[in-house]
Amino acid sequence: TDYGSSLTVSLPAALQPHQPFQIIVRYTTADGPAIWWLDPELTYGNAKPFVFTQGHSVCNRSFFPCFDTPAVKCTYSATVKAPAGIQVLMSATQSTYLEEEGVYQFYMEYPVPAYLVALVAGDLTHADIGPRSRVWAEPCLLPTAISKLSGMVERWLAAAESLYGPYIWGRYDIVFLPPSFPIVAMENPCLTFIISSILESDEFLIIDVIHEVAHSWFGNAVTNATWEEMWLSEGLATYAQRRITTETYGAAFTCLETAFRLDALHRQMKLLGEDNPVSKLQVKLEPGVNPSNLMNLFTYEKGYCFVYYLSQLCGDPRHFDSFLRAYIEKYKFTSVVAQDLLDSFLNFFPELKEQCVESKAGLEFERWLNATGPPLAEPDLSQGSSLTRPVEALFKLWTTEPLDSLVAASSVDLTKWRTFQTVLFLDRLLDGSPLPHEVIKKLSECYSSQLDSMNAEIRIRWLQIVVRNDYYPDLYKVRRFLENQMSRMYTIPLYEDLCTGTLKSFALEIFYQTQNQLHPNLRKTIQQILSQGLNPLPAIDTTAVTTETPAMVLEDKVSEATNGAISLRDVNVSA
Repeated sequence: TDYGSSLTVSLPAALQPHQPFQIIVRYTTADGPAIWWLDPELTYGNAKPFVFTQGHSVCNRSFFPCFDTPAVKCTYSATVKAPAGIQVLMSATQSTYLEEEGVYQFYMEYPVPAYLVALVAGDLTHADIGPRSRVWAEPCLLPTAISKLSGMVERWLAAAESLYGPYIWGRYDIVFLPPSFPIVAMENPCLTFIISSILESDEFLIIDVIHEVAHSWFGNAVTNATWEEMWLSEGLATYAQRRITTETYGAAFTCLETAFRLDALHRQMKLLGEDNPVSKLQVKLEPGVNPSNLMNLFTYEKGYCFVYYLSQLCGDPRHFDSFLRAYIEKYKFTSVVAQDLLDSFLNFFPELKEQCVESKAGLEFERWLNATGPPLAEPDLSQGSSLTRPVEALFKLWTTEPLDSLVAASSVDLTKWRTFQTVLFLDRLLDGSPLPHEVIKKLSECYSSQLDSMNAEIRIRWLQIVVRNDYYPDLYKVRRFLENQMSRMYTIPLYEDLCTGTLKSFALEIFYQTQNQLHPNLRKTIQQILSQGLNPLPAIDTTAVTTETPAMVLEDKVSEATNGAISLRDVNVSA
């Protein structure tokens, strides 16, 4: 019911076939899955309320009446009235602001699917970071965003254009959202949404922005017609992202990032099982299932492996780039199915069609699409060995009996490694946890202080190792980390690990102290994690909770704006 219900409109009997007509729907939108209201204390500046929308994949039906399927594309216009001092942005090619009326007007001149209509409003300021790019953020974050991205986005756009043809959306702006943003990034055309938490992790920021840049061609210009084939957007965008990073940062860095992601894919495979139907590229979407539940690493990495395999059939990736340019030109502003891509591929390379590559034993296109399990073939990552070999060697030193080699292992300085090397090493230690007590103790002695000064992507992995190994001397660092995090991606993994082992009471204590700084949606998710295996407890008045409270808050409450603060729930949107 959160998603609303279908609206059926009966057309007049006298309406002729193909005769244009107009429908006006008057409606009110309150809370819904697409709309995230934030009180000031949930922002970095703590000054003004904030609101953003997240339409992917079927949430925008709770935002405005629409054909909420990627198969349907249309242009849109919107008029937004907001309180003074609130900046409003939308994923549109044109915008104007009538200051005396406090009214913003937006227009998207190119057809887009409903899930790419996006709005954000709050205490946002901007700076130009390139000839067609601007970064938006809360004032306290803007200098960091500028320093990280100035000049970079244009470099990535130019590399993408050299590979896949002109960037068709005009501007490429970025807005950094508060940590309540439920995902890392969203490729809304003209205005990429990115969680601010990622700003401290340079290499992850680079990859995430380049991935969203790639979506400008694969996903936004040409879209999967059905959510059952999300790989057509995500697999192709991941392939394009890695072509762009190869052009701008070299093959070794790209291979390192790919190795890290494929490690994660195989980890997910072990958890789900090789026969799990969600590991198919063409997933069957059962009635009543939210397509977002089918978003997983197979969509990205198994899809990438298939696209990479197609590129290898051409012999030279530049030949495949030429095909993808033609594919974009043929299908831009439309939605496609897998057969459209594969037929275009075989028609573009008639020699491959003559060789019947689509039916090659064990690598049939049909099997790629509909077989469960891991990718049928994976890329050659040997060009990244200069970066991956030290990781493999260090991991082997720490996990091979006898442990006499720990002296050599302890001499490695992780501060000189790239972020993706360190997270790959830590992920492999996580996979091997619990570790012998002597090993975890020595790991802490060697690396804990080094890791303290590193970014959150690295720190959370070390803290997961601490939790999974019940290493009590470093538990205070887990508390300190969670006390300073409001993001789903940096809280949920730790709470899940804490509640899986023997540390649930420790998790409860931290949650009581920090729950008021969490978005209600995240608070509810953590409550569900904490309540697993517990008897239902009575609801507690959250205003009376202290750090000594020995029970868990099971009732979720949303505080109302106080002290006369602007209420963005009064924003009027017509789209």
